[in-house]
Amino acid sequence: MTELAGWRHIYSGKVRDLYAIDGESGRDGVILMVASDRVSAFDHVLDPGIPGKGALLTELSKWWFAQLSEFPNHLLDIDAPDSVADRAMVVRELDMIPVECVVRGYLVGTGWAEYQESGTVCGIALPAGLTNGDKLPEPIFTPAYKAPLGEHDENISFDQTVELVGEATAVELRDTSLTIYRRASAIAESHGLILADTKFEFGRNRETGELTLCDEVLTSDSSRYWDLATYAAGGPNRLDSFDKQIVRNWLAANWDKTGTPPRLPDEIVEQTAAKYRELISRLTK
Repeated sequence: MTELAGWRHIYSGKVRDLYAIDGESGRDGVILMVASDRVSAFDHVLDPGIPGKGALLTELSKWWFAQLSEFPNHLLDIDAPDSVADRAMVVRELDMIPVECVVRGYLVGTGWAEYQESGTVCGIALPAGLTNGDKLPEPIFTPAYKAPLGEHDENISFDQTVELVGEATAVELRDTSLTIYRRASAIAESHGLILADTKFEFGRNRETGELTLCDEVLTSDSSRYWDLATYAAGGPNRLDSFDKQIVRNWLAANWDKTGTPPRLPDEIVEQTAAKYRELISRLTK
């Protein structure tokens, strides 16, 4: 956590630190969101971090917010402190909705594991005969309850989402998430990338009640990207992703998930950083 003059630390997650303006400034409802270089996997923050990760996540989020300008977001046109400017966003404080809006366009990860057992993903029935990495007939909305800090997020059904936030909001979350995913997928494809899955977070504007896209968006930490040409060619590397999967794979092979995770080797840190850099270069350059 960084000490910042004029800002008061209010919360730290696994990756981000949040600050409110300190003192009587007439700027209530303004939040400074600073992305760190911390990296987490299997619900643990790992050592060391990924150099430059916070700046890359922030740059990519800002780029995507600009591409998706038709959807209201929480960014404010206020400069962040110079010392954290490359990895910080000044944003509007929202009434957060406690649902992670996950959209899956491809069968992979925990979805593939569930499908093998039951033919479903988060309880949604899918056609028989799909294989790992297959494109789904249509993108699916698979929400999760955003648990308090220190607890595990929990996959929930759409009906449970309705119970949690009401039918109108649940429908709005689902439809908006699917719309943004389809738009982002088309943009990614134009850059030679597949957006396999992602998660969005939303809140309500306290003045207007408008549903507002927030937190990070479509970054390496919240999304799974594949190379389009490599995927089309098939083979063992077709599902290699531009994210921290390298870290997860190394931990899975070198840690039994009990006690403190081992320190990440330098080569794993650098390979992960290279993946983050390559994704942002592919999308924004």
